[in-house]
Amino acid sequence: MDDIREQVRARYAVAALQGGGDAGCCGGDAVGGCGPTGVVVDERFGSALYDAQDAVAVPPEALAASLGCGNPLAVAELRAGERVLDLGSGGGIDVLLSARRVGPDGFAYGVDMTDEMLDLARANAARAGATNVEFLRGTIEDLPLPDAAVDVVISNCVVNLSPDKPAVLAEAFRVLVPGGRLGISDVVAEDHVTPEQRAERGSYVGCIAGALSRGEYLAGLAAAGFVDAEVRFTHRVADGMHGAVVRARRPGV
Repeated sequence: MDDIREQVRARYAVAALQGGGDAGCCGGDAVGGCGPTGVVVDERFGSALYDAQDAVAVPPEALAASLGCGNPLAVAELRAGERVLDLGSGGGIDVLLSARRVGPDGFAYGVDMTDEMLDLARANAARAGATNVEFLRGTIEDLPLPDAAVDVVISNCVVNLSPDKPAVLAEAFRVLVPGGRLGISDVVAEDHVTPEQRAERGSYVGCIAGALSRGEYLAGLAAAGFVDAEVRFTHRVADGMHGAVVRARRPGV
């Protein structure tokens, strides 16, 4: 697990120092690679997945830094006054957009394990003049927030990068208030695609090899305590692999 986490951390540190790279995916082997010599993206990953209204609402540096596989804000249906947490916040685009949507009475947190990404995100927040945001250092398997701290947990193509996905889902459940919502974008495999076949289609740091299947995702959400879970495919990223919308709810009021 530590080896995988260090590979992910090193890859996104390089991306941050190059001036881009939300802590999501650039597609890895599946779409042309994202090694230390450069970042290559296409319409299946990155800023192209945000609509024009979102694109103009953040600094261009934050938009350029997006390497995710969807737009989790569209999934989460944020409301004014809510507290939001972004898992693997990277360059900060989803935190900044969340902060705008929840307004001055709400708040948006981002958690990332890579110092270079945190520096980039904080610089983007300063450019945006965002005051209702905070970026915290930590892993998504051990979140630096107390129980029942947020109303919504979002994430953009990061859960698949974790070597301990049950811990990620358990932590997301823990920090949500009763009745809180999970709304994330991720890469998800069709149920017939085996873990070995996923590894053949792309690398772990490219967000392919570590992806869960739809059935595995639903089972993991249920095991963590979530209800009303759904996994809906949105666009193809490799053979039998899709960008997907993942929604669930913590039981409660």
